[in-house]
Amino acid sequence: MGRTIRGVIFSGALETMAPDDRAALQGARLADLVERLRKVDSPYWRVKLDGVGPVRGLEDLAALPFTVKSELRDTYPLGMLAVAPADCVRVHASSGTRGRPTIVAYTRGDVEVFAEVNARAIACAGGTPDDVVQVAYGYGLFTGGLGLHYGAERLGATTVPASGGNTALQLQLLADLGAAGLCCTPSFALLLAERAAARGVSGLRVRYGVFGAEPWSPALRTKLETAWSALAGGTFDACDIYGLSEVIGPGVAMECREGKGALHVFSDHFLPEIVDPSTGAPLGPGEQGELVLTTLTKQAQPVVRYRTGDLTSLVDEPCPCGRTFPRIARLTGRVDDMLVIRGVNVYPSEVEAVVLADPDVAGQYALVVDRSATLATLEVRCELAGDGDADRVADRLAARLAERLRVRVAVAVGPPGSLPRQETGKAKRVFDAADAPATG
Repeated sequence: MGRTIRGVIFSGALETMAPDDRAALQGARLADLVERLRKVDSPYWRVKLDGVGPVRGLEDLAALPFTVKSELRDTYPLGMLAVAPADCVRVHASSGTRGRPTIVAYTRGDVEVFAEVNARAIACAGGTPDDVVQVAYGYGLFTGGLGLHYGAERLGATTVPASGGNTALQLQLLADLGAAGLCCTPSFALLLAERAAARGVSGLRVRYGVFGAEPWSPALRTKLETAWSALAGGTFDACDIYGLSEVIGPGVAMECREGKGALHVFSDHFLPEIVDPSTGAPLGPGEQGELVLTTLTKQAQPVVRYRTGDLTSLVDEPCPCGRTFPRIARLTGRVDDMLVIRGVNVYPSEVEAVVLADPDVAGQYALVVDRSATLATLEVRCELAGDGDADRVADRLAARLAERLRVRVAVAVGPPGSLPRQETGKAKRVFDAADAPATG
């Protein structure tokens, strides 16, 4: 377990800039952004900035209007462009599972920023230019694969574009090419670790993982780091990456291995605020609210005070890694992910934190909501990590969940491997009772 390899701070002075100097840079970029948007020949931007006065600096940020996701759908496909369509070199899109997809365009300069912030992110996890980095996020319209791919190349690492799925090939490539970094969803990383252990895979050299695109808890981090440290014979750091396609994709914020528990927001490009989800009023450090982001440097499709729907808080403490970016706490959920169970508000992240903290429980679980009665009920389905008494574990989890959530939930614990695995895409954890997976 004695491997010690130092990472790098990719952007040097920009990542360690004095806060006052960064605030001046942010203010100048914000003023330039608004002035540029005023001149865009666009019905959207004319209406959006109607009545907004000149911006002199950060002190004028609160006078700007919020942006919400429905605006991207209302202006589908490219009504929010701030450049000529001919200046765009790429588009990405959401899945459109709740209606029309949201289309997001990039100029060549945007793609360069996308690469830079993802290079910073990989470096935060401990990545170096000498590494092999395997990217197992999906490629295509989803921003994850290409975002981390370009970031790994910008860092100078050898990049393996494995994409998602095909666990046997993924494990072979990790072993044969000696990857130091693995970029994928945390659920897929857990599946890979399971399959590697089952097949007796050896010779792995993976030191760090860049995991995102779905919420995950500190309890899942512990399972991931334990499993991959055992597989690789050395310390493994599982680090959280945050982003959303409406802003740029992954690389908006990143956890570093030295300061796990909070994420650096790359605020020279993405200006963060925390507001009350109900009123939009600003909140101070430590107060949980909705994350709002302004893209200070995005050219093709900037957003002004974009309400992400993600719940977090500002962390007002310096990070031991030396980066001086503002940090946000790891996300506790989304405004629209909240479940109402027997009249009590429940976030899936709260359930995961309890379930995966149990050493007798493996990493797979499902939340089954039954809305057939007047008050919805919740059943948690999970599986044993090995030999154990399923009934005793179920009783223990039910008691701990009742204490944490302040509402009774049912718990079903199956044998190891009893829940179905998902090899591609973001893990689905919440199901309606009619289409929920059984526990074997």
